[in-house]
Parts: sequence; structure tokens; C-alpha cells
Amino acid sequence: MSAARHAGRTRVDLLWIERRIERWIRFGRLVEDQILDRQRRRVAFAQDSVFAYVRWASNDFGTLVSRIDILRAVNPGEPWQTVPGVTPGGEILLRVNGWPKVQRVFEAIDAVDALNIDPADAAPDHWRHVHNRLAAQESPRPYTLERHRAWLARKGALQ
Repeated sequence: MSAARHAGRTRVDLLWIERRIERWIRFGRLVEDQILDRQRRRVAFAQDSVFAYVRWASNDFGTLVSRIDILRAVNPGEPWQTVPGVTPGGEILLRVNGWPKVQRVFEAIDAVDALNIDPADAAPDHWRHVHNRLAAQESPRPYTLERHRAWLARKGALQ
């Protein structure tokens, strides 16, 4: 594939080793999906798209890592934060570590899904809000259809 075709894409390396390491996408619209072998895949996202990347690892004694990052794929020339397995990186909207918090993020994602809204289409500010509320050990406010309509109107006005 040509370099021009790859320009502006954010790539994520996924891995699945049963009961040891799991790196997977919870939501997001893939523009590329490449199977590398039985355990590894490389996926890509278009500029400005939002996706959730889950990382989990364990050993014989239990869970070592349980994390979810919700990222926005950046446009060329924009600054980004580095995230292991994500090239070049992304704008971090939410970063949570520890299974109880990861579970609460899954619940927030499911609540957006229950509104028949793709979580990738939800306002990026919602994911920042969820991150900040969980960091403060508070419950995030639910995403609403009204908030989503306001986001779509604001997004349309910005374009």
C-alpha cells in the first residue's frame, strides 16, 4: 500500500493470547484491518475518528494490566500523546486503569449504545467528562439525546 494512502491514519496493533494478553478495539470505525498472524492484527482509523482501545494482561497470579483508552485519531501536523501499540498516537479523551474503572467505562459506552448512538459518534467532551468524573471518584452524568443533538449542531457549525 502506498505511503500516500497511509497518510493521516492512526494504526493500532492488536494481540490476542488466550488468558494472557488481550489488546482489542471496543468501538470505532476501522478503515483498514490487516491480519498479521493467528494472534495479531493491525487496524487503522481515519483522521478525527474516535475509538476505544482495551489492553489487558495477566499471569499465573492474576491480572497485571486492565486499561481502556478512548482516543481521537489526529490530523497530520496536530500534536498527540503516545499510547503503546498506537501509531503515531492520538488525542487522549479518556484513560482509565484498573478493572473497576474499566468496567464503569464499559457501562458508559453501553449507555451511549442504548440510545442507538454509535459511541464513536458521541461528543468527545463526553468521554473527557467520564474520565474526569472517574478520576474524582464520582459518577459521570449520562449522555443524552439532547446533548448528542447539541454536539451534532456544534459540529455542523464548525465545518
